Amino acid sequence: MQERQIDYAKEKRKSTIAWTCAIILACVWLVITLVPFGFMALNSFRKQFDMLQQGVFHLPDPWYFQNYVEVVTHGFFGYFFRSVFVVTISLVLMLIIASFAAYPLSRMKFRFRGLIYAGIIAMMSVPMHVTLIPIFKMTTDMGLYDSLWSLIGPYVTFALPMSVFILTAFMTTIPKEIEESAEIDGCGRFRNFFMIILPLSKSGLSTLAIYNGVSMWNEFAFANTLLQSAAKKTLPLALGQFKGEHALDIPIILSVLTLSVLPMIILFIIFQDKLVKGMMAGAVKG
Repeated sequence: MQERQIDYAKEKRKSTIAWTCAIILACVWLVITLVPFGFMALNSFRKQFDMLQQGVFHLPDPWYFQNYVEVVTHGFFGYFFRSVFVVTISLVLMLIIASFAAYPLSRMKFRFRGLIYAGIIAMMSVPMHVTLIPIFKMTTDMGLYDSLWSLIGPYVTFALPMSVFILTAFMTTIPKEIEESAEIDGCGRFRNFFMIILPLSKSGLSTLAIYNGVSMWNEFAFANTLLQSAAKKTLPLALGQFKGEHALDIPIILSVLTLSVLPMIILFIIFQDKLVKGMMAGAVKG
């Protein structure tokens, strides 16, 4: 009995130490991630030369809201809604295609299944920027250059390998007994997919939407290569436009950055539970 109490005390001590270390590391990481955002948001409320006079981590005196007024009145929402359009269409197409590909790879046995899956995984190793010139030529030949539709193809294509990989692993964790019970009741493959597998994969789909949505939202290289006119440029290119107009006005640029980051932060706060559930469910098999 005494030995059990000693073992219990040791385990409790180890658990306390582990949790303390985890909390300390979490707090350190929180500070590391918050400091850059705090620096950016704080200095976006300054006048042009206040950063030099007041210091970058002091509260603005006075708070200067004109930066945001100027950003909004100079076409920020045009860039914003074009980015929303591209990211939304790309995510919907990517999730549909990834779901259709992951279902047979995870739930069916057929010839060349392993080879197809290996080929999809191999595509994850292709650097997206080495395809800039071929995609530029292809887009020009198709008459899509300087069009928002020119971005959707590359965005979907380069998001698919990782998405299929994660979604295949996620769908594999769904018990086959659920599908078999539905088949006994007369449910075919298509109904199984749309009525059972897809609803049970909501957490995985949400994870992919957030993960790929952030990458598409911040993507610069393809947008800069395939878009030319100011009326077609997306949000990452807005930074260049404001920098050109206000070469030395750093608070203006920080205002654009703050407004660009806020939508992703808000979406993450809203869907963080689904993101964590999707990551945890896809990480454990069986």
